[in-house]
Amino acid sequence: MARILIIEDTEDIRKLMIRALRRVGHEVVAVSDGAQGLRAFREAPPEIVITDIFMPEQDGLETLRELRREGHSFRTIAVSGGGIAGQMDVLKTARQMGADRVLAKPFRISELTSLVDELLKDESPSP
Repeated sequence: MARILIIEDTEDIRKLMIRALRRVGHEVVAVSDGAQGLRAFREAPPEIVITDIFMPEQDGLETLRELRREGHSFRTIAVSGGGIAGQMDVLKTARQMGADRVLAKPFRISELTSLVDELLKDESPSP
């Protein structure tokens, strides 16, 4: 299975994702903001990064941009419940900025695990 990094500031959602992904055999590391996500990524690079977009300290898009600038290859799922700009605009922007998949909150666990499965079947991670 895969090593997955979850960057999510809402504890209940983070715990739900951890349980769901571990249940299907993935190795999961989870943190609560983008700055912690950068450190966790650099310590043990994952195959997939799942990140919330709106978070304190450092948001998900900023975190993904920084990792891409460093030249890392990985697949991404950007997650958003909307925020100020509205859910669809934010998720569209995430796709335009290189997120492989997007996921709108609230979501079903089956949606999350299906997206992870899709990304693992994709042979070419985003540069």
